[in-house]
Amino acid sequence: MRTVIVYESLFGNTHQVAEAIEEGIREADPAADVTCVRVGDAGDAHVEDADLLVLGGPTHVRGMSRGVTRRMGVKSEQAQQKAPEPDAVTPAGDATSRRHHLEPGAEGPGVREWLQGLPKAIGGKAAAFDTRGDSRMAGGAAHGIAKNLRHHGYQLVAEPEGFIIEDMEGPLRDGERERAKRWAAELVEARSRPS
Repeated sequence: MRTVIVYESLFGNTHQVAEAIEEGIREADPAADVTCVRVGDAGDAHVEDADLLVLGGPTHVRGMSRGVTRRMGVKSEQAQQKAPEPDAVTPAGDATSRRHHLEPGAEGPGVREWLQGLPKAIGGKAAAFDTRGDSRMAGGAAHGIAKNLRHHGYQLVAEPEGFIIEDMEGPLRDGERERAKRWAAELVEARSRPS
């Protein structure tokens, strides 16, 4: 079966989850044909023959990103790059950088815009994920992604899933990459079930 993972990532956290999902699918099904592609590089040809589309993005302002929220993130990072780099001192006395770097193509387009051009796929199978903070107030993008996938005719094979980041820009919480791999293995099993 052919699986396509399409992701949006600003600071690399969602990219890491997408790669972990790819690894989890390959481990669960060594014969799997899996493609993992940034949303800005994903065209119709990537998804038209997919048996499973896995779509994910970061949570911005309690939901899917928008052009304005991505621009805010880019401007914030650019301002930090101009300022002297803050260092944190660990208990062992080692200096470690707190700075996160923008992913290539972080300015857009995002998952929201990509979904607008997604062709209808009656009977196609899909799953949705996001990265988010660990707070009820943080919201999540995965439910909005899932709703849009259903609107485009996809059948969801799993409940939308959120993966936790520690701060606004990350890093991923310890254990989230492994949890993403386990979720991916569940997707492999679920995509094989009859509709």
